Amino acid sequence: MELNQTAPPPSSPVMGTEGDDPCGINVTDVAIGAVTLLICLCGLAGNGAVLWLLGFRIPRSPITIYILNLAVADFTFLLFMVPSSLLYLLEDVSCFTVVSLKYLRSLFLLSLFSYNMGLYLLTAISLERCGSILFPLWYRCHRPERQSGVVCVLLWALSIAVMVMVTSLCLSHEHEHCRVSLISMYALSFLIFAPPMVISNVILFIKVLCGSKRRQPKRLYIVIFLTVLFFLIFGVPLSLWNFLQQLGYIAVSSQVVFLLACINSSINPFVYFLVGSCWRRCSVVSLQVAFRRVFEETGITTISS
Repeated sequence: MELNQTAPPPSSPVMGTEGDDPCGINVTDVAIGAVTLLICLCGLAGNGAVLWLLGFRIPRSPITIYILNLAVADFTFLLFMVPSSLLYLLEDVSCFTVVSLKYLRSLFLLSLFSYNMGLYLLTAISLERCGSILFPLWYRCHRPERQSGVVCVLLWALSIAVMVMVTSLCLSHEHEHCRVSLISMYALSFLIFAPPMVISNVILFIKVLCGSKRRQPKRLYIVIFLTVLFFLIFGVPLSLWNFLQQLGYIAVSSQVVFLLACINSSINPFVYFLVGSCWRRCSVVSLQVAFRRVFEETGITTISS
């Protein structure tokens, strides 16, 4: 996604121009933009199905509350990326500035809000499942009934507070303040949320491999493993790219990292469906049946060591 206009300063969160000819149509950029838009639309449909099924068709559980909120975050991210992708695509094709730089910057900041929320929720999900394995007795007997809902509310409040601060600074044309706020936001993600997510998934993976094979909710753990893995592969590059941009280093095209971020927000519903329909034996099942296989799988886990 490139702007066909003067590139903003490094502290700006909006992508800059990389081509020499401001009016030349770059076929690669147009192709990537079109693919990004298509993936966003597919992701909206997939996350919409998750919201409908987990919201109205499948009984609530601690894990489905997190997954439901993750689907909301992904849906919101894609919802903001669709007009952004479309506007950049129109500018690439028409060679005219369609909207103002400030509007595009606002869209980008709003997409970061839901993107950060996805990271926060994945960390909460990973810690929750890790705790259910390491402390199964406490988890069964003493876990607060409304813990998932309270944690999600607190994470949404944190995400809103962070983005209000970043948006107020980045839209006030104080580039240095914007730069500092963005670096602080990514420091929060990289230093506080990402390490527990990775460590808890490593512990979860080792514990599942070494524990008893009889009572493991395998589908659910596979879903968590894949969701976190895909976030590290497809989601982290956006944070890393923008973080390096604030420091003055831009190694890859912004279109590529935004394409990867859209894949990350679109892929989870397909992971849920494939794991639910293709574990042990592949069969043609409905979306609702596949989701029930994953999220109604028994076992708040008692995995013996």
